[in-house]
Parts: sequence; C-alpha cells; structure tokens
Amino acid sequence: MIRICTQCGTKNRIPARYLSSQGRCGQCKSALPPQAEPMDVNQAQFEEILKESPVPVLVDFWAAWCGPCRMAAPEVAKLAQSMAGKVLVLKVNTEEEQQLSARYNIRSIPNFAIFAHDQMQWQQAGLLNHRELEQVLARWL
Repeated sequence: MIRICTQCGTKNRIPARYLSSQGRCGQCKSALPPQAEPMDVNQAQFEEILKESPVPVLVDFWAAWCGPCRMAAPEVAKLAQSMAGKVLVLKVNTEEEQQLSARYNIRSIPNFAIFAHDQMQWQQAGLLNHRELEQVLARWL
C-alpha cells in the first residue's frame, strides 16, 4: 500500500501488516501515523490486508449509486479516524469487485463485515453509525 507523507509528500510503500502501526517516512523520517482513513481496495489488496492485518478489519461493501451507502460514508470515515491503530477500515465497491460481493453473499448494501485472523466474524446489511460500529468492533479488540 502507498502512504504519502504529510510533511514532504514522499510516497512510502507500507506492507499491509504495518498499516495499523506508527511508522516513519523513508525520506524525511517524519512520523507516519496508523492508517486513519477508509481505504478503497481491489480484490488483491483486500486479500493481502485480511491475510496480514494484526488488527480487526471492518469492510464497507458499497456502490456509488446507493443513497444509504453515501450516507454511511461519513460514519465509516469517523470510525476509521477514531479507531486508527486498533482497526483497519476498507471500502469495497460492489460494482467493481463483483467476485468479492459474490464470495461474501452481499445481497443488499451498505453491508458491513468484520474480519479477524482472515475470517469473517460478523456481517450486517443496513445503515449503521460509527458508534454502533464501534460497539460491534469492541468484541474483537
């Protein structure tokens, strides 16, 4: 995964297993905080992160045409910010990643899933706010 340093603008390649950790920019040595924003991922990135992540992963399955998905986006972003370092937040566009949608039986969106140790632990369709998502995630922290 690529993270851009906020101090010098350098692109830093971060292995999936370190996305939830504090790091340093390879150029200016400034701190690179844990991933604090939802990450739009493709199937290969999704599989790599689930396999390598030492922390639980919340996945938001969504589509651009979905009104409730657009309403959920700011809540998902709040969750990623408030739980940075404890949880990784991924966004999977169900229109672009249809194989992932089929694999996890996504029938309605938004659809949230929690993965721990590369296994789905929980799944729920429908709009949830960041506090509700935090309460569910608390079981895996």
